Amino acid sequence: MKQNLILISTFFAAILLLIHVDGYAQQKQYKVATVAFYNLENLFDTLDTPEKEDLEYTPEGSNSWDSEKYYAKLENLAEVISQIGADLTGAPPAIVGVSEIENRAVLEDLVNQPQLKPYNYDIVHYESPDRRGIDVALLYQSAVFEVVNTHSATLTIEGKDDFYTRDQLVVSGVLDGEEIYFMVNHWPSRYGGEARSKPLRNAAADLTRSLTDSIISMDKDAKIMIMGDFNDDPIDESLIKHLDAKKSERKTRPGDLFNPFYDMFQKGHGTLAYRDQWNLFDQIIVSYPLLGEDKSTFKLYQAKVFDKDFLKRDSGRYKGYPFRTHVAGIYMGGYSDHFPVYAFLIKEIQ
Repeated sequence: MKQNLILISTFFAAILLLIHVDGYAQQKQYKVATVAFYNLENLFDTLDTPEKEDLEYTPEGSNSWDSEKYYAKLENLAEVISQIGADLTGAPPAIVGVSEIENRAVLEDLVNQPQLKPYNYDIVHYESPDRRGIDVALLYQSAVFEVVNTHSATLTIEGKDDFYTRDQLVVSGVLDGEEIYFMVNHWPSRYGGEARSKPLRNAAADLTRSLTDSIISMDKDAKIMIMGDFNDDPIDESLIKHLDAKKSERKTRPGDLFNPFYDMFQKGHGTLAYRDQWNLFDQIIVSYPLLGEDKSTFKLYQAKVFDKDFLKRDSGRYKGYPFRTHVAGIYMGGYSDHFPVYAFLIKEIQ
């Protein structure tokens, strides 16, 4: 399949795909939209918020977090977001799910950075009950996506009244005339060990599946994109059994979900590294109506990890690892401990 890029607007692009049908090459033009997810790794302001465990991200805290470092991180993150998918569309993503942010104010500072401000990103954010005070949110270009409804779902665990984690964000809206649902997740971490913490992520997957099924019960043709830092790989129980995300597009049926990152993980791709092992915790999973050959409406075209060289450590033992803001309490001036992930949606231009 051969493609050429033709820019047609600030918000969307068009690509020409050379497709072979019945032995003949047919060239069709498609509109492209980028959807991304990025764990921003502890995007905290410099203020001490009493109800949050954020002392380390204050000038007096262990990270000596001050305004200079805060604005340097904002500039770095904005630079990353501005480049995601731009090789194909010429513009930042229409939709960006984010995690590990302290509050709405840090997102307002982020979208007002010079690299992003021209695109007029708006924000959907709720405060979560997470002990550290970190939340998930959705950024969207208001000229492209119109929000219709939002909901924040809290994960509770029976018998664990003292358990608090990030809420799961559900946003429905209209993207270029089509209704699409976006779900942003940051499932419980592996703190205390992968096996010991597994039931928490399984429960998070059950909640995500329940939210998904509720949408599909109202609209069997609902286009849903589930994105997030799942703290599990595509092959793990939470995603395979509890969320029931299929690993093969060919075997995905109506009512099913498909995980395009399964094959990528099997081929060795990752979004974060720990003790010389790569994980692909960050993923975008889609519902059945976003698959198929009929591109008269938006369909999934490609899913990728955004792992450009400037996001990686360039030397030493951890060469190739994500270039972080802090490592073991030492300020590095980098970006995040995660690479972003993104997906292209395409629709034929009649």
